[in-house]
Amino acid sequence: MSKSSNSLVNPSARDAMNRFKMEAASQVGVNLKQGYNGDLTSKQAGSIGGQMVKKMIEAYENGMQ
Repeated sequence: MSKSSNSLVNPSARDAMNRFKMEAASQVGVNLKQGYNGDLTSKQAGSIGGQMVKKMIEAYENGMQ
């Protein structure tokens, strides 16, 4: 049986990732709701993902200093 490529290694991290996603969405002005968000445009979803990556890179770079 293969695992989904988007499954979390630590299932308890799911809540933290959801909070992170909601925060990123808020920062780029996208209104996410709990649960299904399949009505988002590709541009909206991409801006959320891009913001999350930007924040992860910033956190990594700050940790290196």
